Amino acid sequence: MDAGSDTRSSRLAGLDGIRGLAALYVVMNHIFLRTFPGYPADHAPFWAGWFIYGRFAVVVFIVLSGFSLALSPARHGWQLGGIARFAYRRARRILPAYWAALALSLAVAWLVVPPPGQGLPSSTSVISNGLLVQNILLAPSPNRSFWSLAVEAQLYLFFPLLILIVRRLGGMAMLAAVMCVVVPLGIVGPHLAKVDTFLIQSAPDLAGLFAIGILAAGIVAASRRRRELPWSWIALAAAAPVFFLMARRGSVWTLDHLYWVDLMLGPAIASLLAALATGHPRPLLRVLDSRPLRSLGLCSYSLYLIHGPIVVLVYERFVAERIRHGALAFGLTVVLVVPLTIALARLFAAAFETPFLRDRSWSWPSWRQRARAGRVPA
Repeated sequence: MDAGSDTRSSRLAGLDGIRGLAALYVVMNHIFLRTFPGYPADHAPFWAGWFIYGRFAVVVFIVLSGFSLALSPARHGWQLGGIARFAYRRARRILPAYWAALALSLAVAWLVVPPPGQGLPSSTSVISNGLLVQNILLAPSPNRSFWSLAVEAQLYLFFPLLILIVRRLGGMAMLAAVMCVVVPLGIVGPHLAKVDTFLIQSAPDLAGLFAIGILAAGIVAASRRRRELPWSWIALAAAAPVFFLMARRGSVWTLDHLYWVDLMLGPAIASLLAALATGHPRPLLRVLDSRPLRSLGLCSYSLYLIHGPIVVLVYERFVAERIRHGALAFGLTVVLVVPLTIALARLFAAAFETPFLRDRSWSWPSWRQRARAGRVPA
């Protein structure tokens, strides 16, 4: 899940709103899965059926992650500014809150309610999740939302290389190089057991989405002619056939073909981000940059991290004992969970995110200078 840029002042208007809405959609998806069992079949009323597609919020996060991380390099001739500096800033941004959320998830799983469909987390669970390799070193998960964070963290390892390819060969060459790996994997994967397992556990299609986001970030340094393209209409035109296909074929088919549906949605999301980066469409930009959505976006990472155990706890201990399944159970869980998770996410962000964003004394140049002077361990 996209944890946002390293400095709030460099963010484009509207991006925090998208983060907030995507994180809230994931919360709704996990409530949906508890109260309308039968996945991948959709047994919900028509007004709730779209919440079965929680994976699409991850698609948004990954495209947005590539886009956000590439904004600064795109503005500076695709110069990254140093691999060590990039790694330090990413670690400081994502790890404190992630490890705190891991501790919370383990406590809830061991002491209160184990995650549905999972055994109790083991020592292997602690190691694999702590090192963000839970998609490789499999063990019972204390928080099923964490899978995408492992994949995203692993994509960060390739980010400097992708930026180098853009600088040397161009954005389209970078995207083509990634797709030359992603597309063949998607084609042969279902026919080879080990590759198919890799597709399920690590979702390499997200690498393609990450590359699409990086490519889209070039809009901030593009020519006036390119910036004036109708990006919002391009986004709508790219998304419409995908949603029509999903509505036509239904949830079982769509969720069985997520690899390709994800990739088809990538250009639509990237075009929307390009539109927002150029200030269009203004009505949507005003909504996304409104105070409530901006506030939600600023704690979206924490919301994504901690909502899982909260949904399980509230549903199992307060809702399921009274109303097990159905629209009434869904509505009651939403009423209880959504305000609670948002309130707790704000407190969690204040404790485990904000201090690491505002503590300028521990910025990379200061840290490096102190290390050289022997004031901190190098």
